[in-house]
Amino acid sequence: MADTDKSRLIDLDEVVATKFKGKKVPRFVVHLLKRYVRQDYLNSVIARSGDGAEFCTDFLKELEVTLEVSGLDDIPNDGSLYTFASNHPLGGIDGLALTSVLGGKFGDVKLMVNDFLMFIKPIAVMSIPINKTGAQSRNLPAQIEELYKSDRQVMVFPAGLCSRRIDGKVQDLPWTKTFIKKSVESGRKIVPVHFEGRNSNMFYAVANLCKVLKLKTNLAMFMLPREMFKARGSHFKIVFGKPIAASSFDSSKSSLEWAAEVRKMVYEL
Repeated sequence: MADTDKSRLIDLDEVVATKFKGKKVPRFVVHLLKRYVRQDYLNSVIARSGDGAEFCTDFLKELEVTLEVSGLDDIPNDGSLYTFASNHPLGGIDGLALTSVLGGKFGDVKLMVNDFLMFIKPIAVMSIPINKTGAQSRNLPAQIEELYKSDRQVMVFPAGLCSRRIDGKVQDLPWTKTFIKKSVESGRKIVPVHFEGRNSNMFYAVANLCKVLKLKTNLAMFMLPREMFKARGSHFKIVFGKPIAASSFDSSKSSLEWAAEVRKMVYEL
């Protein structure tokens, strides 16, 4: 494989060195991580796939994942700019699926993702990294501002983290307000999106244990590759709601309250 091709591949040595800068991580731990996330297999898919939405589509085919999409045909591709705001039940497949679907219709889509995914180079080309385990990049506000002012469609998971079991029900954490504020400022219509799916009981047990023990390291996040591969052969439903004009989000509610309203709409789709 040519050197230029190697630059697109996942390198967990690089990931660990970057995320745990200044800390010595035992080699056997890195080796186990490579096997756990199936680095060689992922790289074989990357090597024969394109970038962005094309990679997402190819990877879904590789996993034999099928989608049932409704409501998307009612959203015109007429030059209007949208913010697609979705629940985040899976933490992997849902992002790939929505990128594949939206990229197929609108072409140029940009999404905000957990910064760990930036090490998957075919996704990084169309993503803005959100750090859920430490400090944000200093230029993140400028990147977000530039994105919402651009002519690209925007896809967000306002909960940040993928869904947890809360009060006995698998659902998102409270949604943040940024997508409301920036959509209003830029005049973008907001489209509620509901993705139907869930992770394993083990995932939610680990996530809740981290919360109870108040662990700083999000151990559940390291389980997401396993959850993704377990989804092989699965069928998921995606429902797109009707676009909501930016002017609808008026001063009768705060941005945080409007974010909660859109979250509620998503779960009613």
